[in-house]
Amino acid sequence: MSHTNKLKLFNDPIYGFITIPNTLLYDLIQHPYFQRLRRISQMGLSYLVYPGAHHTRFHHALGCMHIMQKAVEVLRFKGTEISEEEEKALLIAILLHDIGHGPFSHAMEHSIVENVNHESISLLFMNKLNEEFDGQLTLAIQVFKGEYHRKFMLQLISSQLDMDRMDYLKRDSFYSGVAEGNINSDRLIQMMNVVDDLLVIEEKGIYSVEKFLMARRLMYWQAYLHKTSLVAELILTKTLKRAKELTQKGIQLPCSEPLSFFLHNKVELEDFNNETLDLFSQLDDSDIISALKSWQNNDDFILKTLSRMIINRDLLKIKLNSEKYTNEDVEALKSKLITFYGISKDEASYFIFKGKIKNQAYSKDAEPIKILKKDKTIEDVVEASDQLNLKALSKPVTKYFICFPKVLAENS
Repeated sequence: MSHTNKLKLFNDPIYGFITIPNTLLYDLIQHPYFQRLRRISQMGLSYLVYPGAHHTRFHHALGCMHIMQKAVEVLRFKGTEISEEEEKALLIAILLHDIGHGPFSHAMEHSIVENVNHESISLLFMNKLNEEFDGQLTLAIQVFKGEYHRKFMLQLISSQLDMDRMDYLKRDSFYSGVAEGNINSDRLIQMMNVVDDLLVIEEKGIYSVEKFLMARRLMYWQAYLHKTSLVAELILTKTLKRAKELTQKGIQLPCSEPLSFFLHNKVELEDFNNETLDLFSQLDDSDIISALKSWQNNDDFILKTLSRMIINRDLLKIKLNSEKYTNEDVEALKSKLITFYGISKDEASYFIFKGKIKNQAYSKDAEPIKILKKDKTIEDVVEASDQLNLKALSKPVTKYFICFPKVLAENS
């Protein structure tokens, strides 16, 4: 019989020592589904911009679990009843909230699986783990889906001020070196309270909330929506789409068995049976990088060129503008490229395309961040704040982009 010590410590560069509070959490962390997160980059291809951004979803999930422990401690201290079972459910739900992420985060959701978001796959993994662990995740799944009657528990996992956002801002800021994203998560957690089953922040924590929202806005512009990160992810999405197109025409491309399955098959959410889920659980960043290294020497001009762009960090040119780019702008560039490379119009669309990005640090349409004032009234943070810029932060800012090969810029 195994006598493994399951109450381990992790040394984390952000929080110091992270403890695993019970054996079930240890067993979930040890599970191959969760260990895969060690091989999934937290910030996708952002390391092409910020060389330090090589941290993983594994790091992030453990960090979220740690600060959830702190939040439960604070809320209990302030008189909110949270049972041992509820605490365990919160820790499991936040630990597994990102378990459904594919390689390089969001690129998979728009290419080799058909409109399947990572939240849906996370839920599939949780249900499968619940079977394996004899129903011990049932309450965690209810909380994750928002079906549990205590609303503040869902807010801790998924809201505009949840443990997920608190950890990724602090962690991504640390590893990327973008200091503007750093937040004081300790202060935010100490200011939390629960009133009428809703999560609130005590008034003296309002400046920490303002700093959090500003940090979120700046991290989106400087890191998550940085134009080089953006164009790299778009190229990866196009590369995987091209690979899928060629594979479905009967062309064999060298790649791992799990990746080959998703290239050969149209996979939508209803197609995820146990076998499909198991294959998905074997996919990680290394499958994609390994495939790109092979495909950069492929006979297909598009696949070869796009793969080389990512491997050698020689990307498409991307231009951002506050005004929309027109179809005429795209067609004019396509005509030049068709002449230059001798390719078809359809093929040119892999290299020339337009789109838009949106940054909204705080949404008034989503559930608001509530401030508990000294007179016990509760107000939306935008109304409670004396900072005019919070009103500005709640307005979405849209930028438009156009991507095209650098050779067109050099020869124009």
